[in-house]
Amino acid sequence: MEHHPVQALEALDGDELRRVLDHLTEAERRVLEGHWPSWAHEGQMAPEGEWRTWTMLAGRGFGKTRAGAEWVSAFARNNPDASIALVAATAEEARNVMVEGRSGLLAVARFEEREAMIWEPSRRRLVFASGAQAFLYSAANPDGLRGPEHHIAWCDELAKWRHAQAVWRNLRLGLRLGERPRALVTTTPRGVAALKRILAEPRTAATGGPSWANPHSSEDFIASEVAAHAGTRFGRQELEGVLLEDFEGSLWPRELIERARVAAGDCHYRRVVIGVDPPASAEGDACGIVVAALGADGIGYVVADLSVAGLSPEGWAQKVAAAAEAWGAHRVVAEKNNGGEMVGAVLRGADVGLPVTLVHAADGKSARAEPVAVLFESGKAKFAGRFPELEEELTGLTYGGLYQGPGRSPDRADAMVWALTELLVKRRAEPRIRSL
Repeated sequence: MEHHPVQALEALDGDELRRVLDHLTEAERRVLEGHWPSWAHEGQMAPEGEWRTWTMLAGRGFGKTRAGAEWVSAFARNNPDASIALVAATAEEARNVMVEGRSGLLAVARFEEREAMIWEPSRRRLVFASGAQAFLYSAANPDGLRGPEHHIAWCDELAKWRHAQAVWRNLRLGLRLGERPRALVTTTPRGVAALKRILAEPRTAATGGPSWANPHSSEDFIASEVAAHAGTRFGRQELEGVLLEDFEGSLWPRELIERARVAAGDCHYRRVVIGVDPPASAEGDACGIVVAALGADGIGYVVADLSVAGLSPEGWAQKVAAAAEAWGAHRVVAEKNNGGEMVGAVLRGADVGLPVTLVHAADGKSARAEPVAVLFESGKAKFAGRFPELEEELTGLTYGGLYQGPGRSPDRADAMVWALTELLVKRRAEPRIRSL
């Protein structure tokens, strides 16, 4: 069989291809399936040159995981004494994606290697058929990489690591085995400081591409996601794989957003407030509906973005009522500039069944948002999960007062600001009686 068997087969016409495939032995079929260079598309193969770090920045579905697993497998196959680091945002993601996932290390192993591999989840260790070993690490624990030495490392989704800089520093100090220790970073790009520093290093090589570069991706998935996000910063980042810089003077730089993120559902909430930014009309902007909660730890959490567009006042009011019931809300805070008392009347007509506070936006959007941004900077407010559309609006709010994000108005961001102001800013500003 030729060096690139898939390319050789693609040169055949339909009848010739069927005849060749029909006459392949089982061993030849396995060689064909296991020859990764024949299946890889542009950006998935390691670049030439004396690089120390290879970064693969690409959109969702590009094939980053498959490329990482194949690169690690090839190294393990050729280096029986290898010690390999597998680092993900959490230990669960390292296991579920990098090892056990559909494109993980177990799945890409060659047929003759699978029975000889030893996967020890409790020890977070994978022993390859050659004898090489891979060890799993969580980026939530930077000190876990103090001490261990490795030949190579595969770092998955580094842009979402909570302690990216500390983890990367400790990992690099342990990459000192063999003649040419190297690391592969596979990630959807986000403008976090650690990733920018890695890309700026002189011995970093970069590959990647958009989601649609993968010929094996679902055409329906690509079409629907492009239709939903074309022309947005979110689409450029998550689908095109483009690393976007923050807007100058952003109140919520992307690094701050990532630093303030925690897993959803890990906290008991003492008080829940729903912020609402009503649209001027059903044909206008979206109705911002954001749920924020005060945790038992005294921290304010953004827990849901339920914003809607294209609905009548009664329609979005019903959405607010449903959110209030689902989250056990204690209060709804709604901006009354667009519609005045009509907003309160519509919400009460939707039988929200809890106090509704109408607030007047006397200051500009950025002026209202600044005290809330300070809460995130100081650790007093966090995002309990990921909210792409909301986060995209937040990055567009700047200290200069100019909104540079998507759409005409940051409706989701305004709703979040109202909710957290009610939970945290207003609460601290209320006068208190001090004992003498």
